[in-house]
Amino acid sequence: MFPGFYEEIHEEFREVVREFVAREVTPHYKQWDAAHLMDRAVWEAAAENGLLGLAVDEDHGGMGLTDYRFRMILDEELARADALGLALALHLHDDWVLPALRRFGTAEQQQTWLPRFLDSSFIASVAFTEPGAGSDLRGVRTKAVRQDDGSWLLTGQKTFIGNAVSGDGALVLARTDGSDVKRRGGAESFSLFLVEKEDNPGYQVGSQLEKMGLKASDTAELFFSEARVPAENLIGGEGRGLEIAKEILPQGRLAVAAGAAAVAEAALGQTVDYVRQRTAFDQPVAEFQNTRFQLAELQIELEAVQRYLAATVEAFDAGQLDVVGASKAKLFIGERAKSMLDTCLQLHGGYGYILEYPVAQAYLAVRLMTIFGGTSEILRETIGTDLLRD
Repeated sequence: MFPGFYEEIHEEFREVVREFVAREVTPHYKQWDAAHLMDRAVWEAAAENGLLGLAVDEDHGGMGLTDYRFRMILDEELARADALGLALALHLHDDWVLPALRRFGTAEQQQTWLPRFLDSSFIASVAFTEPGAGSDLRGVRTKAVRQDDGSWLLTGQKTFIGNAVSGDGALVLARTDGSDVKRRGGAESFSLFLVEKEDNPGYQVGSQLEKMGLKASDTAELFFSEARVPAENLIGGEGRGLEIAKEILPQGRLAVAAGAAAVAEAALGQTVDYVRQRTAFDQPVAEFQNTRFQLAELQIELEAVQRYLAATVEAFDAGQLDVVGASKAKLFIGERAKSMLDTCLQLHGGYGYILEYPVAQAYLAVRLMTIFGGTSEILRETIGTDLLRD
């Protein structure tokens, strides 16, 4: 980010993150990428270094770091280390599931779950998307049926679920209105459950999905066949699932925007280094006017992205970021980052197409940023509808 954005306390935190990445991530990341799975030990090490659940308050054992700049430092250092799969896995845990629990969980739920988000004993997934319901959550068909003892039986299928294999459970959106699951439901038709995998035979993880990039972050389908969910695992009350999903959406979309900006910044730095070292026609590639012109455009784009992100973070930290504002940030930053990575790869020439080069991995990773958390088309619809509202 640009000078002045971070304060001294953030840079002190950065040193902790940088040491953690150098010691616990960099030596192992290629192995995790090849295996399509990260060792549980990295989550445990992150917990030991205070890097999980940053926003959890002191009453529940956390540090209460709600200033989003701390989360951004994690993204930046992982992007510089080409460990983008871990960055995504942390986002799912901290930027999607944790906010639902912090904001809508009961005192008893927070007392039970928040310490587990800190100590790595519960790694979370977000299970909203289904084969027939992506951005349109009212099309969700997974259903939960209340039993006489107050518990729920969960039945359905979810897809594109990050941390599905390595995680311990998921925040699941399910229909609880008892209606025919073939029709779209109203806002009150859905509820959110924190569902544990352990000792729950109805909770089944499908085979890993083969992705273009971010392979160290495991992704799979989830199948629920009358998976039992205790009554106390209902988050926010019955019928509030879509309302809560909308409330946590700004942080989720901010997280994607921040991740895209971090990837773009790291890729530009790597590209500058590359064109200085690479020669063509007996001179460094950096000495060609076309190279300098493209780098100039990339730098301007990066600064525009960072300034937009800074304003969005300021709004979030002040409690003023809504879905439309977060959608604007994700759309602008995600699309700019995608374009920037295309240019960075081109400046690497043939080497940019080789997967062992960081720019190729970044190119594949940033492509997800215009899909995950709401496609660019859905974001444009959200922004346009708001603009035309009376």
